[in-house]
Amino acid sequence: MAVLAQKPPMGWNSWNTFGAHINEQLIMEMADTMVAEGYKEAGYEYVIIDDCWSLKERVDGKLVADPELFPHGMKALADYIHGKGLKFGMYSCAGTKTCAGYPGSYGHEAEDAKQFAQWDVDYLKYDFCYFPVCADAKNAYLTMAMALRSSGKDILFAACNWGKYDPSGWMRSRGAHTYRSTGDIFDIPKSYKDIFKSQVENIEGNAPDCYNDMDMLITGMHGSGNVGLNGCTDQQYLQHFAMWSFLGSPLIMGADLRKIDKTNKDILLNKGLIAINQDEEYRPAFLVDNMGDKRYILAKLLSGNRIALAFFNLEYESDYLNTMEISFCDLGIHSGTGIKMKFTNAVTGESIGVYQDAFSTQVLPDECKITIAEMILPEKE
Repeated sequence: MAVLAQKPPMGWNSWNTFGAHINEQLIMEMADTMVAEGYKEAGYEYVIIDDCWSLKERVDGKLVADPELFPHGMKALADYIHGKGLKFGMYSCAGTKTCAGYPGSYGHEAEDAKQFAQWDVDYLKYDFCYFPVCADAKNAYLTMAMALRSSGKDILFAACNWGKYDPSGWMRSRGAHTYRSTGDIFDIPKSYKDIFKSQVENIEGNAPDCYNDMDMLITGMHGSGNVGLNGCTDQQYLQHFAMWSFLGSPLIMGADLRKIDKTNKDILLNKGLIAINQDEEYRPAFLVDNMGDKRYILAKLLSGNRIALAFFNLEYESDYLNTMEISFCDLGIHSGTGIKMKFTNAVTGESIGVYQDAFSTQVLPDECKITIAEMILPEKE
């Protein structure tokens, strides 16, 4: 079987903005936009239909796409998406019903996996609603993983049990390529900040073929759509995207890409942040300092002679000094060695300067500073 998640998956999912209001034309337009507006070139490759795509009942034991919403069927839609050089994702549930009350895959794993393979699906999001009380969650995800492996098609398995039963400890062994680690995200700052705080010390197990999925991105939604509440500022959307990128979460967009404003489009296409998320060594980030659950410093080894450093200020407002400092001792570089570090702003690409022993930066409330540091060894005399 091929390695399906060497790096954190990138793509777009229908749920955050559209919820149940999906159809064939919408999905095709989103695929068109991903190609025309540079998202595909930036690395986003999956176009994923979430819940509410099927009829309310099975037909002869099979899942059937709603013919009013998808008149040409799922195989034709998959062909269209593949023709754009993209990959096709679908949704099902480990329970008897999906979260919106459509047929789930519990007890039908083998036939559903075969059906997805016949539709040429590349990615399956597998939710956890209406799960029988007497059933075993770990076995349920293993059952679908085995069914997908037996389907004759390589299908990335995106498990979504909302962090129940500590999936970081068992989802990899049950065949998942990604696993949701929290409840659903909503389009408000508190939601993405709470998710970040809950997972910032739970990401060191991130590695190829099994990544901690902190849920879909809200960047650019501005309070619209299915999970839209009061929305966030552009600065908060940048902070959110930087957090997900740095922690190695899958980057699955949720905004309406046809209508997104330029500022947030630029955030989603930021080459520096995406490069950190997709770095070829795929090493997890680690926590360097946590100042009262409000300000965080993280580090992440990158390929080559580089290390990424992230400074996040989660305060909404503050009367305190907003200086954040990292001692090079925290990176294994001790004072007196003569080693210096050359810093670059990862978001803008601008040079910051060369530092020795420590680096400090001002990070205002709701801001982040993401840097790339390269080690400079002292010249031999």
